[in-house]
Amino acid sequence: MQRFLVISDIHRRDRVKVWALRLVGERKLDGVIVLGDITHFGPAQWSEEFLRGFNVPVYAVPGNCDPPGTMVHIARAATLLHGRRVETPVGAMVGYGGSNPTIFDTPFEMPEEQILRELRPLMVRGAILVVHCPPYGINDVTFSGLNAGSKAVLQVVQEFQPKAVLSGHIHEAAGVIEQDGTVFINPGAAKDGRAAIVTLGGHPQAELLECLE
Repeated sequence: MQRFLVISDIHRRDRVKVWALRLVGERKLDGVIVLGDITHFGPAQWSEEFLRGFNVPVYAVPGNCDPPGTMVHIARAATLLHGRRVETPVGAMVGYGGSNPTIFDTPFEMPEEQILRELRPLMVRGAILVVHCPPYGINDVTFSGLNAGSKAVLQVVQEFQPKAVLSGHIHEAAGVIEQDGTVFINPGAAKDGRAAIVTLGGHPQAELLECLE
């Protein structure tokens, strides 16, 4: 088993790197998983600066607030998971960044049909699913009480039953839910000092952390 720092929704806050590096060292973590919205509508190269220097393996997907060019910079500093299945020491990781359509018209949104068409062929049963947008109805309730998750991601989850689903996007929906053998983890927004330490390789476990600034 290995332990990972899981963070999402950094939104170009320099201070996040400070406490993230500290946590990796103090907790002797094996890797970092970044769930997107690294930048705040750019600049794309900031993501590369953020992801460098952890001295442990880093896996990342872009978020809906990351311009598409961000992926080039992520790939220079980390293992880019978007649209890929990667074999890791804790099993297969399948990644998909961006989000389904939002009311904010952000840079990296896709129709549900596209998400399903591109994500489904990557999946294998029991994988670790690393996404920016959560599945519809799980860790996805906004302040207004609406479910903002992706129905395509939900369909893939129901079909392939991943061991864990790591997602961000909905800042206010931090939590850990176990349902039908899958552990769903939203660490909350790193820009607000939130993160999770997630143990993978056996039955997934998560410790949610708050006020890390």
